[in-house]
Amino acid sequence: MPTFDIVSKVDAQTFDNAMNNAKKEILNRYDFNTSKSTIDHDKKTNLITIVTEDDMRLKAIQDAIISRMVKQGLDSNSLDFGKEQYASGNMIRKEISVKEGIDKETAKKIVAKIKASGLKVQASMMDDQVRVQSKSIDDLQGVIALCKGEDFGQPLQFINMRN
Repeated sequence: MPTFDIVSKVDAQTFDNAMNNAKKEILNRYDFNTSKSTIDHDKKTNLITIVTEDDMRLKAIQDAIISRMVKQGLDSNSLDFGKEQYASGNMIRKEISVKEGIDKETAKKIVAKIKASGLKVQASMMDDQVRVQSKSIDDLQGVIALCKGEDFGQPLQFINMRN
């Protein structure tokens, strides 16, 4: 029976390249010449920590990260922007987490949308992915088109297409 999986992943190497390019861009900008801004990326927890002096610089760093991700072909919807926290002195800290995997609420929305479409497929949640099965490959391709047309709040990839 033909199947495929719906997942939400970010390529680690491409993301690392985008982060390095964003750091270089920020270090070379004139308005950050005297700044004490730092951008740290923890690869194990996929957490980006930004520490800077004011909101304007924080917004500029976020824009640089997003633009570099887009240039590398990554979807910026995979970033989860937290709230700003005031660090020591007049510094502002912001933590940005990278969404990996589909959470249960989003998976339920995807499965409900697939079932409501009327296509003859079976969708089931498995850990952090959704598996879709059908007797017809055309129905599976219809599900892919349906999911690409919807916005579920995070980027989706369609992998492991099997006959």
